[in-house]
Amino acid sequence: MYHIPVLLNASIDGLNIRQGGIYVDVTFGGGGHSREILRRLNGTGRLFSFDQDPDAESNIGEAPDNFTFVRSNFRYLDNWMRYYGIDHIDGLLADLGVSSHHFDDETRGFSFRFDAPLDMRMNKRAGITAADVVNTYDEERLADLFFLYGELKTSRKIAAAIVKHRGVGAIRTTNDFLRVVEPFFKREKEKKEMAKLFQALRIEVNHEMDALREMLTAATQWIGEGGRISVITYHSLEDRIVKNLIKTGNPEGKRHEDFFGRVTAPFKAVNNKVIVPDEQEQTENPRSRSAKLRLAEKQ
Repeated sequence: MYHIPVLLNASIDGLNIRQGGIYVDVTFGGGGHSREILRRLNGTGRLFSFDQDPDAESNIGEAPDNFTFVRSNFRYLDNWMRYYGIDHIDGLLADLGVSSHHFDDETRGFSFRFDAPLDMRMNKRAGITAADVVNTYDEERLADLFFLYGELKTSRKIAAAIVKHRGVGAIRTTNDFLRVVEPFFKREKEKKEMAKLFQALRIEVNHEMDALREMLTAATQWIGEGGRISVITYHSLEDRIVKNLIKTGNPEGKRHEDFFGRVTAPFKAVNNKVIVPDEQEQTENPRSRSAKLRLAEKQ
């Protein structure tokens, strides 16, 4: 299976779908969330689904007339809504992170389980690869990204080892990379720390944090009164940005107050407590174990 949708019912329930409404799924992937939105629209309204990976497009199948696939990074949400002449959105869903397909595809370099070119691009048609990052960034820049995006305490030692190894030969594959960094991880935490390191590289290659901020900022403008956002996050960096947006109205968490000192934010949280998958879903779909769902409504 290309991808098993996480928190399917909870995330779509959270959109509070209106017949005839206009909805956006900014992370089409295997199409599971999009198909459920279309089912609940029941032939009415309209759904736009974004994905920058050409592999995702093969999952569309026979699409109804009210469905539009947008092969693009979701950071360009504003551009595409203008292009299609949309005047507002009634709801937006985002299942962030990496799909099962990317982790399981031995050729993409997203997982340290396979020896593959160190690529990690969501969009294989453009941008720098993870190999470009580890072979061209200077030591300080590498250390910063491993610390900021991977939250690794050994970030400076890892960066120094990478730069030293480059003097001998380029790092081209996942196995090349593992041979350089493995000495810095204790055996009992090796897989967890390695996952953080690969996460940091993936975020940098795909500019994930910048794209998320841009998409959420655009969504704030496009979602009409009473419209909903439903966002599934998988690590603290993503979750903090989404939480900031809901609390303050912007991804940076900057508070804007009115004359009386009250915070003016366009959204209000629908769920006061973050929603997580139940034990059955976590057992059936291991990817869901770190998932958190946040819902908010435009005021």
